[in-house]
Amino acid sequence: MPVINRLYIRFRNFLLTCHPGLFNFCEARKSVIKFFLSGGLAGVVDLVALYIFHGVFKWDIVVATSAAFLCSFVVSFSLQKLWTFRNYSQVRLPRQLFMYFGSAFIAMYFNGWAMHMLVNNLGVWYLLSQIIVNLFLGVVNYFNYRFIIFRKTINET
Repeated sequence: MPVINRLYIRFRNFLLTCHPGLFNFCEARKSVIKFFLSGGLAGVVDLVALYIFHGVFKWDIVVATSAAFLCSFVVSFSLQKLWTFRNYSQVRLPRQLFMYFGSAFIAMYFNGWAMHMLVNNLGVWYLLSQIIVNLFLGVVNYFNYRFIIFRKTINET
């Protein structure tokens, strides 16, 4: 996390100095921007793993997609909890992890189904299909993470 925080602070200071209007716009939407940056990094992990599992090892598309999704889970949870939503609560960690995993499991099921439909039924290239599915899931998950899983309680504010 220290590397990501340092990069974030450098970029933030650059915007503040060189583009104050853009800085104010971004500052007002900070959690959304951090969410998509964190999700984007987890998405890169997902795509690289998918390429390795399906493109290199020639695993079945649904199995490869599921394995890649699980690889990105650790990256996603860590960044979303600690960096995006700045939720450092250890008390709620088991509950958050359980809910996040449940959410990820539902998303993984949808991901496999959507990949099957797009790749096998519609003939869409598997990496493009994964990008489409990940963007859709990203929008849904933002609201789930912000208002349910990582919401601030009275004791955490």
